[in-house]
Amino acid sequence: MKKESTVRKKHARGKSDFLENKTYVYPIRNWKEYLGESFLIIFSVLLALGVTEYIGKIHEKENTKTILKSVADELRRNKKALVEMQDYNLKVFAKIDSALTDKKIQKKLVYNDEFHLDVIAPEGIQYRYLENAAWTIAKNNNIMSKIDIESVSILTRVYGDQDRIGKIEDEVGKIIFDRASRDPKQVRKTLFLIKDNYRGWVVDRVSGMFIEIDSALAKIGKY
Repeated sequence: MKKESTVRKKHARGKSDFLENKTYVYPIRNWKEYLGESFLIIFSVLLALGVTEYIGKIHEKENTKTILKSVADELRRNKKALVEMQDYNLKVFAKIDSALTDKKIQKKLVYNDEFHLDVIAPEGIQYRYLENAAWTIAKNNNIMSKIDIESVSILTRVYGDQDRIGKIEDEVGKIIFDRASRDPKQVRKTLFLIKDNYRGWVVDRVSGMFIEIDSALAKIGKY
């Protein structure tokens, strides 16, 4: 037993001496190697940022196309509505002209202290309403910073004219709700005022809007 213990001690002591006497070689790295590693780290970071930015631009471009497509669809619907509106307004014009020369129609128009709008405008003052939801969403998504100035300008004009057309309801409403419109002696004056408002707010504006809408569709169709 003593002999075996002695052998183990010698073995352990020999191993310890080996570890103490072993020479370790540490690699020496020069500045070029450190610079190379630093460059690789910086390059990796910049590459990741670049890829992220590129993907972001792709998503932004696709989002812009989607928004502009919605605006284009809205403009096409509004153009169709304008055609129907203009046809109706010209019929209102014709009825007003008939009323101006026919006292029987004038008596129907103002009867029992009431102004009967349906005599000249059977479908109401504003036959069609124009949409602007897609344009509102586009502006909320800062679309003006993503398209050229000419596109912004034409779209702003189109929707501005749409808003002006929408005023016809309020303006004609002011006339027929006025007490003077109930006076049979002022029927002709009331009819002229209504006709002038239709002409100023809608009829004379629509023909130009067809051109504006076509120009807007051509502009945003490039995106």
